[in-house]
Amino acid sequence: MSVRGEARLYWRVLRYLGGYEGLLALAILATMGFAFFDAFSLVMLIPFLNALFGDAPLEVGSDGSGMEWLLAQTVGRVVTPDMTPQDLLLGIILFMLGVFALKNLCDFLKRYLVSRLEQSVTRDLRNEVYGHLLDLDLRFFGRTRAGQVISRLTGDADLLRSLVTRNVALALTAVFRVIAATAILLSISVELTLVSLIVLPGIFLVWGRVVRRLRRGDRRVLNLSGEVSSHIQETVSGIRLVKAAAAEDAERRRFGALTQDYFRTYLRNEKLRAATGPLSEMLAALGTLLLLWYGSRMVLVDGALTGAAFIGFLGVSMQLYSPAKELSRLPATIQPGLAAAERVFEFLDAPIEITDTPGARPFTGLADGIRFESVEFHYVEGEPVLRDIDLEVAAGEVVALVGPSGSGKTTLVDLVARFYDPTGGRITFDGVDLREYGIASLRSNLGIVTQETVLFHDTVRANIAYGMGDASDADVERAARAAHAHDFIRALPESYGTVLGERGTRLSGGQRQRIAIARAILRDPPILIFDEATSALDSESERLVQVAVAELLQGRTVFVIAHRLSTIQHADQILVLREGRIVDTGRHDELIARDGTYRYLYELQTSEA
Repeated sequence: MSVRGEARLYWRVLRYLGGYEGLLALAILATMGFAFFDAFSLVMLIPFLNALFGDAPLEVGSDGSGMEWLLAQTVGRVVTPDMTPQDLLLGIILFMLGVFALKNLCDFLKRYLVSRLEQSVTRDLRNEVYGHLLDLDLRFFGRTRAGQVISRLTGDADLLRSLVTRNVALALTAVFRVIAATAILLSISVELTLVSLIVLPGIFLVWGRVVRRLRRGDRRVLNLSGEVSSHIQETVSGIRLVKAAAAEDAERRRFGALTQDYFRTYLRNEKLRAATGPLSEMLAALGTLLLLWYGSRMVLVDGALTGAAFIGFLGVSMQLYSPAKELSRLPATIQPGLAAAERVFEFLDAPIEITDTPGARPFTGLADGIRFESVEFHYVEGEPVLRDIDLEVAAGEVVALVGPSGSGKTTLVDLVARFYDPTGGRITFDGVDLREYGIASLRSNLGIVTQETVLFHDTVRANIAYGMGDASDADVERAARAAHAHDFIRALPESYGTVLGERGTRLSGGQRQRIAIARAILRDPPILIFDEATSALDSESERLVQVAVAELLQGRTVFVIAHRLSTIQHADQILVLREGRIVDTGRHDELIARDGTYRYLYELQTSEA
C-alpha cells in the first residue's frame, strides 16, 4: 500500500474517536501533564546536588539562564538562600515529592482515560461490524469462511482498537515527552542539546527501512490466524464425522501444519522487528557517550556548566531518547493494527446487495398468489442455477419441489424469502414486485423450517420464541403442543427453561425438528417454506414430525422441498426441476401417469423401500 493509501486508512480508523472528543481532550491534557512532570522531576537533581555540595541551589551555568528562571519560579518559591543546609535539602526533597505525586496522578488519569477510550472504540467497532454482517446477504457468507468472520470480529477488532487508542496515546505521550525534554535541555544548554540530537535521525532511519516488510508479514500472520480459527470451527462443527471416520490423526496433522506455518511466519516477522530494537539502542548509547565526552569538557575545561546541571542534563536526555525510540518504532508497531484495519474494512466495505427500495411498502399477507415471470438466477456469471422459471401459485396452495440434487430447488425458495434477488425476470406477490416490499415485513410473514435445524445455546422457550420477543409463555406452550413437542419438553430437567447445548445437541433429530416446527407455528405465517428433513429420522420420530407438519400446513401458502416423494402426494402442485428448469408440473397422479422424471424418482424410492 502506498503512503497516501496508508494515511487514508489511518484517518478512517481515527474517525472512531468521533463522539469522544471530551474524553480525548482530557486524555491529551493528562498526557501533557505527565510529559512535563516526568522531565521536570529529573531537573530537580540540579538544586538538590547544588545544595548537597554547598553551591547555590539554583545555579546552572553560563548559558543556563532559562533553566535558572524556571527553577526560580518553582523551587525558588519554596526554598530561600538563608535556610540552613538541612532545611534547604528537606524543602527540595518535599518539592520533589510533590512533583512526583503530580506526575503519577497524570499517569493514572492518562492510563484510565485511554483504557476507557479503548473499550468505547472496541464496543462501537464490534457493534458496527456485527451489524453490517447481519445485513449482508447469503452470497457473502457463501464465499467467506466462518472462522475468518470470527477472527476479524474478535482478534482483528482488538488490534484495530490498539491502533485507534493505545498507539495514538503512545504517540502523543512520546511527542509531548520529546517536546518537554527538548525545551528543558535547551534551557540548560543549547550547545549540548544539539550534540544530544545528532543520533536521532539514525534511530528513525533504522525503523523506517523495515516498515514495509513488517506490513506484509503482519497481514500474512493475521490471515493465517484466521485460517487456524476456521479449521477449529470446522472441526468442532463436524466432530461426529471426524470420530466416525477415525480421522483424529489426520486432523491433528492438518492442524499441526497450519500452526507450524503460523509459527514460522510469526517468528520471521518478529525477528525483523526485534533486530531493529538493539540497533536503535546502540545509536542511543552512542549519543549518550557523546554527551558524556562533550559535557564533561563543558564542566571541567570550559566551566560553562555546573556539575549538578550536567548530571540533570544527562537525566533529562535519557527522557529524550526513550520517547524518540518509541516514535521511530511507531510506523512498525502500528503495522499489525493497519493490517487488521484492512481486513475489518474489507467486511465493512462489502456491499449489501439485498436492500429496501425507497418507499418500500409493508407486506401484510397474501391474498391472490405468487407469480414467477421468466425468472433466472446465477451465483457466478455465466453459470445459471435457475432458467426460464414461469410459475403461478395461488394463495393457500401447497407446492412441492422435487428433482435431483443441484437442480435448483433450494435456490428457488430462497428467492421467495428474498435471500437473493433474481438476476433476470421478476417475482410478484399479489401482482407487486417482491422487491417493492420491505424486507423485514416480508420475512416476518414467512415461516421457514430448514433441512438443518438451527437451535441456539439458549432455553427451549427462547428457541421457540426466537424473533418473537412479545410471545407469552402460554403462546410458546400452545405452539409446542401443536408441534407435538410439549411432552418431551416437559420431561427435560428444567422444562421450557432448559438451556439447550450449542446447535441443540442435547436433543434428538426428531426433537430438534419439532422445536423448529413449533417456532414456525408460533409465528403463524401466511407463507411457509419447508425443507422436509425426515429422511434421517427413525420411524417414530418421523411419524410425530409428519403429524406436526400437517398441523403447520393448514391454511397457508406452502413451498415444500420434498426428499421423500411419498410425503407430498396430496400437494396441489408438484414441480419437477432438472438443471435449473421446471421440466414437469402437475399433481401426484398426473405425474405418475406420465413416463417422466417424477415417475422415475418415485419408482426408484419405492423399489428401495
